Amino acid sequence: MQPSLPAAAGRRTSRLPRGARRLQLLRAAQDVFVAQGFHAAAMDDIAIRAGVSKPVLYQHFPGKRELYLALLEEHVSGLADRVAAAMGGTDDNRARVDAAVGAYFDFIDADGEAFRLVFESDLRNDEDVRAIVDRGTRVCVEAIAGVIAADTGLDSERALLLASGLTGLSETAARWWLPRKGTVSRDEAVALMSALAWRGISGFPRVDGDASS
Repeated sequence: MQPSLPAAAGRRTSRLPRGARRLQLLRAAQDVFVAQGFHAAAMDDIAIRAGVSKPVLYQHFPGKRELYLALLEEHVSGLADRVAAAMGGTDDNRARVDAAVGAYFDFIDADGEAFRLVFESDLRNDEDVRAIVDRGTRVCVEAIAGVIAADTGLDSERALLLASGLTGLSETAARWWLPRKGTVSRDEAVALMSALAWRGISGFPRVDGDASS
C-alpha cells in the first residue's frame, strides 16, 4: 500500500515568479515521487499536490522524466556540496571524518526523504538517472580521496578506494539508522560511525610522519 499524499487537492496557488514556481513544483514532485515512486506517479498527482493546472506544470517541465531528472540533479548536487564543505571546513582530519559521516546522516535525515530518490530510485536502470547518481558519488569520493592522498602519499587509486569505503559506510549506516533514530541520537550515531572510520583511516601514517591529526 502506497503512503497517502498530503492533502492539497482543489487549491490553486497565486501567480509566482518563474523561479519560485519552479521550486514549488520541484517540492511537490518530490512529495509525490517519494510517496509513489517514479513509475506510479502521474503528472496529474504532481499538479494537484502543487495546486496548479497541468498546463502550468508543463510550462516548466516537458514531462515526468525531465521533472524527475531535475529533482535528482538538485539533490545529488546538494549531497556533493555537503561533502565538499566537510572536507574544506577544517584542516583537522579527525574533524573531517566526522563531518563527512555527518554530511550523509544529515542528507538522509533531511525533511522530505529526498535521499530515496538518490539511493532507492525505481528508475536506477535509466541511463540518465544512473549517470547523475554516479557523477554525484564520484564527486563525493574524489573530494575525500584528495585529502587522503595529500596526507598519506597514497596513489590516486588507493585513495579513491579508501574514500569510497568511507562514503559507503556513511550511506549504509545512515539509512540503517533512520528508522531507529528514536533509540540512537543523530550525534551519537555519527560519533560511533566516524570513530569506526577514523580507526581505519588514521592507521595510514601521514607523509610528514605525524599521524595524530
